[in-house]
Amino acid sequence: MAQGYFVTFEGGEGAGKSTQLRLLAEALRRHGIPVVTTREPGGSAGAEQIRSLLVEGETGRWDSMTEALLHFAARRDHVARTVWPALAEGQWVLCDRFADSTLAYQGYGHGLPHHAIEQLYDMTIGAFAPDLTLILDLPVEEGLRRATGRGGDETRYERMGLAFHQRLRQGFLDIAQHHPERCVVLPASASVDVVQVKVLEAVEERLLARAR
Repeated sequence: MAQGYFVTFEGGEGAGKSTQLRLLAEALRRHGIPVVTTREPGGSAGAEQIRSLLVEGETGRWDSMTEALLHFAARRDHVARTVWPALAEGQWVLCDRFADSTLAYQGYGHGLPHHAIEQLYDMTIGAFAPDLTLILDLPVEEGLRRATGRGGDETRYERMGLAFHQRLRQGFLDIAQHHPERCVVLPASASVDVVQVKVLEAVEERLLARAR
């Protein structure tokens, strides 16, 4: 059985994660690689129910610890019911956000101590981690402008202040600096096609070449 890989897409609001995830999934499937696409919060029935509590409503409805607990409750269900079974079958799992988002949003953004997030991770997920994390980076103002054009009800995080979004952008860059073995930062201000080329190059170099 071919080995499955867990690839996560991270970045601030409006960075284009969902688009690039979809394009990567299509490219992998053209090469005969089985792929599961998923997202956080969400990705399983229980986690999707928790998602609405986090991405809808007033910006101040939860404090940072409550948010983190909700994210990890959803994450545990998602990983146990969707991610691990797919990987065990040799499928690639492409996920729109994972635990780096909790560290960036609740840690860097809301000031929750990083060690608390690390402890929650250890308790719920253990030693498991993505094989590759693609961090799509772009100026905060540009990302929020893109995100505003999407519409819909899931705007709770988008409506948080500019300073919050600046902190979480720096958080993602710090995470990449601390974990260069799995993280690749890709400038996301370019066109969709240009970013897609960079995504494919990173996947080829970090995963496909290794698998041969």
